[in-house]
Amino acid sequence: MVFITQVLLVILAVLLFGLVITIHEFGHFFTAKLCKIRVNEFSVGMGPQLLSFRKGETQYSLRLLPIGGYCAMEGEEEDSDDERAFNRKPVWKRILVVAMGAVMNILLGLVLMVILVAQTPLLGSNIVARFEDNSALQEAGIQVGDRITSINGYTVRTDRDVQFALSIIGLEGEEEPVVPFTVDREGQSLTFPEVRLQTTETEDGQRAIVFDFKVLAIPKNVGTVLWKAVEDTVSVVRLVWQSVYMLLTGQFGINDLAGPVGTASVITQAASAGLESSGFFGALSNIVYLIMIITVNLGIMNLLPIPALDGGRLLFLIIEGIVRRPIPRRFEGWITAAGFIFLIGLMIVVTFSDILRLVTGRGLGA
Repeated sequence: MVFITQVLLVILAVLLFGLVITIHEFGHFFTAKLCKIRVNEFSVGMGPQLLSFRKGETQYSLRLLPIGGYCAMEGEEEDSDDERAFNRKPVWKRILVVAMGAVMNILLGLVLMVILVAQTPLLGSNIVARFEDNSALQEAGIQVGDRITSINGYTVRTDRDVQFALSIIGLEGEEEPVVPFTVDREGQSLTFPEVRLQTTETEDGQRAIVFDFKVLAIPKNVGTVLWKAVEDTVSVVRLVWQSVYMLLTGQFGINDLAGPVGTASVITQAASAGLESSGFFGALSNIVYLIMIITVNLGIMNLLPIPALDGGRLLFLIIEGIVRRPIPRRFEGWITAAGFIFLIGLMIVVTFSDILRLVTGRGLGA
């Protein structure tokens, strides 16, 4: 019975992951239709075709591998004389079509966040409600009722921000980390420059920050659920941007990245943990949370100005809008091909690291 349940959860995870990709491509698709751009094919999945039908001018396809999809527009890859071709539309319409895939991913993240927040018994905040015994924050002078606004320079607006800010604090050496906290106390901003945080050793031998305080619960109603979902989605967006910054500045390494294998492993582990602690719906909730993180991550990453991603194409379109003439197709093709090769190479390295981590417990650079 447990095995059947786990298989069912894996199937649900695959379907939800497929939904993330489909929503992204649907963002391009429906915006192209609204902008009167001819769409030749809309495909869910990649690889061999399983099902296909034509409606109007568009071929709709379902393909075997649930790892991607595409919206093939006339005039997208090469110039076309069709009046409804992508290349013949105004720059602002093309920008809208390209950007809407990422926007839809972030909106899907918001919808999933509403579902997650709605089933949470208590809604958290960034206001200190009480301290555990020998709390580091209390010893530093922070009081019950203080609203935490910054931890180690990271702006805090929600309890999710508090968790993330504490989780990214470096734990090099044996010393307990000393970081600054800023709080709002009755309208006055107070900074505590040297809060010595306590640490503990986890089951896998890693050190982790001890959360030796509790935050105030927010009354739960329709309004607070919706507002908390918006706040938490913004928090996840900021988390992704901060993670990208830390990756570019060397604070995160290749071992902190995960490809399809690593993502599947994390989803499986989350499902198993939820299954053990809270049954089927607990496992499903964990999967939905991870899919929410993935869809927001996909939306943000696609907006980065990297060739072969939507953000790279947006950059070319913005330049075209400024200089009033399109970037030469040949030059754009070279840059996009180089970006594609880089991304494929990175995917291979990350996937190898994922497999190595599964086999040995340590990824590349660990």
